[in-house]
Parts: sequence; structure tokens; C-alpha cells
Amino acid sequence: MRIHNSETRRKETFQPREEGRVALYVCGVTAYDVCHIGHARAAVVFDVLVRHLRAEGYSVVFVRNFTDVDDKIINRAAEENRSSEEVAEQYIRAFSEDMDRLDVLRADYEPRATEHIQDMQDLIRRLLDTGHAYATPEGNVYFRVRSFPDYGTLSGRDVEELKAGIRIDPGEEKEDPLDFALWKRAKSGEPSWESPWGEGRPGWHIECSAMSQKLLGLPLDIHGGGQDLIFPHHENERAQSMAASGGPFARFWMHNGYVQVESEKMSKSLGNFVTVQDVFQEHPPEVLRFFLLGKHYRSPLDFTWPAMRDAEKALKRIYQARGNMSAALEQSGGKDAPLPEEITKEADQLMQESRDHLDDDLNTAGCTGSIFSLIRLGNRILENKGWRKSRQGRELLESILTHIRSTGEVLGAFHNDPGTFLDQLRRFKAERLGIDLEEVQRLMDERREARQNKDFSRADTLRDQLAEMGVTLQDGPQGTDWDIE
Repeated sequence: MRIHNSETRRKETFQPREEGRVALYVCGVTAYDVCHIGHARAAVVFDVLVRHLRAEGYSVVFVRNFTDVDDKIINRAAEENRSSEEVAEQYIRAFSEDMDRLDVLRADYEPRATEHIQDMQDLIRRLLDTGHAYATPEGNVYFRVRSFPDYGTLSGRDVEELKAGIRIDPGEEKEDPLDFALWKRAKSGEPSWESPWGEGRPGWHIECSAMSQKLLGLPLDIHGGGQDLIFPHHENERAQSMAASGGPFARFWMHNGYVQVESEKMSKSLGNFVTVQDVFQEHPPEVLRFFLLGKHYRSPLDFTWPAMRDAEKALKRIYQARGNMSAALEQSGGKDAPLPEEITKEADQLMQESRDHLDDDLNTAGCTGSIFSLIRLGNRILENKGWRKSRQGRELLESILTHIRSTGEVLGAFHNDPGTFLDQLRRFKAERLGIDLEEVQRLMDERREARQNKDFSRADTLRDQLAEMGVTLQDGPQGTDWDIE
């Protein structure tokens, strides 16, 4: 497996520090608001990484944190006249509910910053003892950026250029504008903890350094998060961790690209802020997950509602193909014909290709492209009655089905029962569009009876009536299927 390492800016062969075991840390959300589609992309990307590594035989220890003390949480609590704990608890719960619906696996450890205050203080003490940090008379502790010569390596930024763009506010006690807070003195009404430097709370960057070392040890095999975290969060996290330990912090850094909305940066001020719940009102959660996997994780992803509709249609095609192949395998009899060897070779090549895409820097878009090619090949077998009836054809269809389903388990998409998914999709659309399913069933029953009585004029009238409701019918050997367009 090869992974693009953000630190070296190239793909590298993945080798964990311990054979067969992967220590993975991903930065989670700051719990002050509901999740947006950018949060969902990061969660889904690293969920697929965990699933793929485990499918390849690795034992993965996955840690994803929650920031539950932060300026944004404190400000939200003050606005709503609640405690920071109440705000954080509400949005941690909301995050977990959204991720459960997206079929994102829970991490092995989901630490909260407030549970590791002592670990952070211990790390800060090490930085003070080694001269990489300094405490001020006001009770703040800062990291000396210039004490770490490698600062800027991860983000590719020059220290002098950074300094030129930063100003020190009046009253600040920093030795250098680049220095960042490890510990902040307490302010009235804010959550705080006792420390050797007085009442206060941790800075944002120190929490991930402390929790990752505590739960995984160093060096981490993979540290991940959204591209927006590279600077300053991951740059600062890397600097303080390496300064404290004297060794490497993470062997690989992985960052997913931004999500834009109609080619613009998503922001509340622009009125284009799309939450996970907004999408769930229009599409089933699995459709959002499938959409998020439609581009390589490092590429920017443009969210539009037409693109979501296209993703729903594509996901539906995969489920329909799985259903058609399964139905064909349940049938027997008829005259068979030998399956050409090149068909089997093409299928083997496509199945290997889809695996190779995932091994090549988690290329989910390439992987799903191979799956669609495999479906087209399966359809060719279904269309040829002789191939479909032959032992070779049936065995190959079974292999294709098994591969699509197992690949779907890794991607967390198109791996559920086809009949269940398609029925749920119809019901979801019916509820959203206000279509009475009982009335649909009544009209379909009446139409079936009319067809049995050879009253085709009445049957056509009922078909038209259903079409006006948004229901399309498809008559076939197994009966009449229906859908909502």
C-alpha cells in the first residue's frame, strides 16, 4: 500500500512501526455546532482507511478525539446561557448520531480534551524543562517556535514570512509573535483547572499531542485530518511533540481536501453552509457517503444538489445490478454456452484493479470506477442466455457479486441487501414528496387485476394515474416493479 505523505509531499510505501499493527490518530470535531459536509468527508475518508487496513489484515488501533473545551464552545455557552459542558455534550452526541447514520465506525478510543488535562500538563512541563516553552507572570505558557528549527516543514511555510504576517496585540506577553499558547490563564466564567502556573485551561494544539502519545505511543503510524488543519494546528502539534520527545511524531500525515459548495468556499456568511442533516432531508445517508467517495480524498470536492442526485442514481444502479445478478443465479435450466476465456480474464483484471486503486493512496474514485466496469461485464453475461446458464458463467457472476459486496464493505457503501435498500429509497422519496404509499399499492393491485382480466385500457389508465403521482412502473417476467423518479 502506498500513501501520500503530506510531510514529504510524495507517495510512500506504507510500513507501520510494528509489523501488522497500525496506530492511527485523526483529529475530531470541536463540539460547538452540528456537523457540516466537510466534517462528514473527513470522517468517511478515514473510516474507509480503517476498513481497508483491517481488510488487508492489519490490527488497527484508531483514535479520534473530541475538543470539548475551546473558545467557540465557551462563546456558544455564553450566548445560550448554558455551561460549556452542556454545549459540548449536545454536539458530541449529535456528531455520533450523524456518523452512525453515515455508517462511520466508532473509533477504538474517542477521548475528550477535558479527560486528559493532567497528561497535557505533564507534556507542558517537559517542554518547559527543555527550554522549548516559557511561562509568563500572568499564568500563560507559550511554545518557543524558534527553539524548534524544523518548524514549517509540514506546511511548507517559512518562519520569517510567517512572522511578517503576525502582530502582537497590546498587553501580550509573547517573546515572539510566532509563539503559541500551551496553557491559558483563567478568565472569569470560563472552565478552568488548577496547574503549576495557576488556574487556566489548555491551548488547542497541546490536547492532540498529549492524547495521541498517551493512547498510542510514538511515533504514530498515521496522523490524519482535514487539509484546513495542516496549519497551524498540525504544524504546532508536530513541533511541540517532537520537541518534547526528541524523536519523530508521525510516520505518515494524511489530509483530505476541502468541500466546496457550488465552487465556492462553504461559509455561513455566504449562506451556503450545508449540514449533514440538511442532506439527510433530501437523500438517504448512504447516498451522501457514496457522493463523498466519488473523488480522490486529496482533491477538492464540489457539492451541488444535482451532483447528489447523480450519486443517488449511480448508487441505485449498483444495487439494481446486484439484485439482477442474484436473481439470475436463483434461476436454473435452459441451454448453456461456453463462456469465452477473455470474459473471465477481464473480470479478474477488474477485480484486481479495484483492489489496486485502494492500495494506491486510497483511490476510492478509481475503485468505484472499476466496480461499474465490472457491473457492465456482469450485464453482458446476463444478456447472453447461454453464458448466464453455463456453469462458468454462474461461477463468474457469483465471484463478481462477492467482490462487489466485499468492496462495498470496505467503502461502507452498496454492501447492504439490494431489495432492502431499493425499498427504503422508494419509501424515502415517497415521504419527501408526500406520496401515499397505500394509495400506490391500491392502484398497483387494481392494475394487476385489470391486466389479468385483459382490460388493458384500464391498466393503461392506472399506469398514467400512477405516473402523475411520480410513480413509474416496469413490467417484467417476475411481475411489476415500481419506482419514484
